[in-house]
Amino acid sequence: MTTPRLSPLSLALLLLLALMWGSSFLFFEIALRALPPLTVTLHRVGWAVPVLWLILRASGQRIPRGWGVWGAYLVLGLLNNVIPFTLIGWGQTSIESGLAAILNGTTAFFGAIVAGLLLADERLTAGKLAGAAIGLGGVAVIMGPSALTSFDPRDLGQLAILGAALSYAFAGVWSRSRLSGQDPIANAFGMVSASAGLSLALQLAVLGPPKLSLALETWAVIFALAVLSTALAYVLYFRILALAGATNLLMVTLLVPPVAILLGWLVLDETLPASVGAGFGLIALGLVVSDGRLLPRRGKKPASG
Repeated sequence: MTTPRLSPLSLALLLLLALMWGSSFLFFEIALRALPPLTVTLHRVGWAVPVLWLILRASGQRIPRGWGVWGAYLVLGLLNNVIPFTLIGWGQTSIESGLAAILNGTTAFFGAIVAGLLLADERLTAGKLAGAAIGLGGVAVIMGPSALTSFDPRDLGQLAILGAALSYAFAGVWSRSRLSGQDPIANAFGMVSASAGLSLALQLAVLGPPKLSLALETWAVIFALAVLSTALAYVLYFRILALAGATNLLMVTLLVPPVAILLGWLVLDETLPASVGAGFGLIALGLVVSDGRLLPRRGKKPASG
């Protein structure tokens, strides 16, 4: 059985996905000024559904049918959207974004472990764990040591981010084991539709009907979240999953924090850390180590001529 690896195409798509998800921190921060995290999540996935439906129709694909596939989408929507989006939004109300980004980067660790335990073709190797560790170190270098000084595993906000990272890890494995072979656009539509239904039920049960009377700026970031960071991002997500596997896909969480910092520097005139170059270098090294092809393999004898 062939082990999925990062090709030039999947690496390019991974970087594009990191750009889309990195921008979501900027959009989410603005939206939280007017709405609670649960409502932002509902708007994010809810408005992504019609966008994905249009993409699905334009691509000539059909809406998936059958109780089995929609049951899989329901579980995936819970693991990949409703739980992590809500936990991250709630967690960021009580902890600094730098620490939140580092904790969210543990998805790469969790992803390597969960995929290694549950997927036959994504065995848990020292290289994958080392690559995730090096990449996470790169995130920590960019954020600076001050982001770690307040870490306390007893803090509920920090535990919420870790819970979101673990949920993402199980989502990647669930996608690969239950939805392999399905069209990426159909998978994105099914998952986000299920997420929207779950989010609406949760919103009505906890907060009541969602607020629709919003400022133009808030609507702008909501639609940016829905179209760029959700609809288009999850089409890429399922494409990368098919090309490179769950472990490599979840390495995107190591690329998202530096992208978010760069966007903050470009758009909000925030300070760009001097360590960003070294951090990017470590993240790139982590991807190479995790992929494994550029490293020498012990025990491999040269071919005799």
